[in-house]
Amino acid sequence: MSGGKLRQIPTRAFGAEPGIPDIRELAGWVAERRGMQGDLTTYLLARSLSPQKETAITAPCAGGKFYRNRLIGCLLGLDADTVVAEIGVDAEPVIADAIETTKALRGVSVAMPAPHLLGITDSYYHDDDEWVHAIAGAYRTLMRSMRDAGCGGHVLICDHIDEQETEALAGRKVFFFHPAPGREDLEILLEHQRQVAVPRQDVKTVISLAEEYEISGIVIMDPDDTAIRAALESLDLSRITAGGYCTSDCTAYWQDLKASAVCRI
Repeated sequence: MSGGKLRQIPTRAFGAEPGIPDIRELAGWVAERRGMQGDLTTYLLARSLSPQKETAITAPCAGGKFYRNRLIGCLLGLDADTVVAEIGVDAEPVIADAIETTKALRGVSVAMPAPHLLGITDSYYHDDDEWVHAIAGAYRTLMRSMRDAGCGGHVLICDHIDEQETEALAGRKVFFFHPAPGREDLEILLEHQRQVAVPRQDVKTVISLAEEYEISGIVIMDPDDTAIRAALESLDLSRITAGGYCTSDCTAYWQDLKASAVCRI
């Protein structure tokens, strides 16, 4: 494509899944932090963020599905993965994560699995509405505690869009992210948030929903020129963001995302 001015599109991360390190790598990290507290989740938070920081992602986000272990550890009323008493929270571990993560990069967001991805079995409430109310309340407390400690916001990673969860937790500082949403998922999301993230092949699906829902912007995951052009047919460039969620070699991944987030207009 020739002619026009080359414009950089803002980039937004929705977390990463760095994978479990080998013993030598983890031992080296522990040695560097002598005298400081931390565990495997602390390490993975740092690993998920550092390549984004190096690549200068516009809106970076630490965390990922791996953050489940931390959340489970913060929830009171569980026996293993089963709810056996009223849900409560111990927010101190997530507060420590927020403090450490924002020291590395001020105001960074944190991604975590949405409640339905925790894999918890309810043996206490025996009522879907009561269970959702309880776990949503716990999430709100944990996320608010992290924001009070400097976290810029949260991404809730989903494998489907649960309407009760979305209604209970969506907000200005909470973004529901489904890596491959269907049309019905998008419709539920757009009832509660004005921006959605979609794979590049689904840009036109989102555009087709603009007559029914107010859409302030679109995040195109791993965009290419075709997807960006399709979005530009209906949206101003200022309303388009290039999104990323890394599940492989993250240094190369974020570099590639940055390189793809351009448009000549």
